[in-house]
Amino acid sequence: MATEKEKMLAGELYMATDPELQADQRAAQAWMDRYNAAQPDERPTLLAEGLGAVGQHVNIRAPFYVDYGYNISLGDGVFMNFGCVILDVAPVTIGAATAIGPGVQILTADHPRDPIERRTGLESGHSIRIGANVWIGGGAIILPGVTIGDDAVIGAGAVVTRDVPTGATVVGNPARPVAPKG
Repeated sequence: MATEKEKMLAGELYMATDPELQADQRAAQAWMDRYNAAQPDERPTLLAEGLGAVGQHVNIRAPFYVDYGYNISLGDGVFMNFGCVILDVAPVTIGAATAIGPGVQILTADHPRDPIERRTGLESGHSIRIGANVWIGGGAIILPGVTIGDDAVIGAGAVVTRDVPTGATVVGNPARPVAPKG
């Protein structure tokens, strides 16, 4: 029988109140406290300690918030501005040279739509993949299961509910493609 953590990592319904997952969240909280209080020159070492994989020259401005941290992989040169949140109950992969504005939320966590099932406390997660050289404007929200292709642009405040093709620009709530100018 799978543990609740194994179910979470497999994208199945699981109980977030499981003691092992609660311990992982406490460890992530302690790491965030250290990271957010650290001087900028101390943060690269802390990123490598708290996240699953971190490329070279990654810059994440504090404050920065995660659920677990170990499900996050960042390519070389990723930049995240102040106040970003990554709920990483499932893998989050962010490609090289991606720039993420302040207050962006990347949310893999999901809940049952059925109210009776939701009351049980079960939840699930769906991976998010963000390609290389993507620009995500401030305050955007990326929802569970979304893939964003390389070179895409996500407008400030957009709520991304569906996959975004390579090179596309999307804006609004829900995010919709914008026709190229020219």
